[in-house]
Amino acid sequence: MTTVEETYQRLKSKMADLIPDFELQEKAKLIHEINRLKVEKNAVILGHNYMEPALYHGVADYTGDSLELCHRAKEADKDVIVFCGVEFMAETAKILNPDRKVLIPSKKAGCSLASSITAADVRQLKEKYPGVPVVTYINTYADVKAETDVCCTSGNAAKVVASLDSDKVIFIPDEYLARNVARETGKTIIFPDTHMASATGQESIEKVFIGWHGKCEVHDLFTVQDIESVRSQYPDVVVLAHPECPPEVAQAADFSGSTSAMIKYVKEVNAPRYLLLTECSMADNIIAETNDKDILRLCSHRCPHMAQITLEDTKLALEELHYEVTVPEDVAAKAKLSIDRMMEIN
Repeated sequence: MTTVEETYQRLKSKMADLIPDFELQEKAKLIHEINRLKVEKNAVILGHNYMEPALYHGVADYTGDSLELCHRAKEADKDVIVFCGVEFMAETAKILNPDRKVLIPSKKAGCSLASSITAADVRQLKEKYPGVPVVTYINTYADVKAETDVCCTSGNAAKVVASLDSDKVIFIPDEYLARNVARETGKTIIFPDTHMASATGQESIEKVFIGWHGKCEVHDLFTVQDIESVRSQYPDVVVLAHPECPPEVAQAADFSGSTSAMIKYVKEVNAPRYLLLTECSMADNIIAETNDKDILRLCSHRCPHMAQITLEDTKLALEELHYEVTVPEDVAAKAKLSIDRMMEIN
């Protein structure tokens, strides 16, 4: 196991331009202790791409987007899984690992998008549109997944929709992701609260997405004006937008994809500079890993829920094995079916 000094030097080599030196020294002590506790507790730490750089590069055994971490959770062979992400992600890890202890280092790491829809809402949609398959974004809570046919991520949504071979699809809850995927798959999107439906709810439009007005509070902040302003200063910038951004933003960007797809793009495509329209910590993580890339950021856009996950709380979670995530067995069994179908399609 590395010493505190070795940990500090490794952090410094990656983050000297991102984090003040005195802070790096303190973080190195925390990281060293967390890594010691991982061994003691036989734990694995999963870190979402939106984690702050010291946590992301210092203690996470596996990093990635929701889909990658679903796979890692399923493959986990440790007694304890510590999920450094938000609550719905930790729930997914628990669903895939019912016999393991799953912890989240915060009791407040929610999600504006996941909170936008309930299981009762999904049941009402299914009653209004009987027989129409339900595709649910993975950024939802377990009880919502339990009411769905198949889950998807921002990276595989179009592929999941295509696999259904259905002209009508209920696609929930992210409004912007639904609009972007509907455009990609040649479907018209409607919303139950604004569309004049027939008595049975079966719309006359042949190829249709039935959407929902849920949004990510971070991606909703990005505008076309942001892109135009940056391009006026840096005409050679390559703009990458997450599919949870408004459709006009995704269309104005040079590339739109999941967080992992954006990271892959930056690593593999040479450009003078890049602008990432997503949670700003991800840009810091790329900068720490690829010192030769010029990454521009809109750093006011930080997810308040992801920011709840800190090194201090990760250490406490391991020490006390607290903030355990549980999912009722009946809900977990139904939710697992929709997650498994997604992973089989992918």
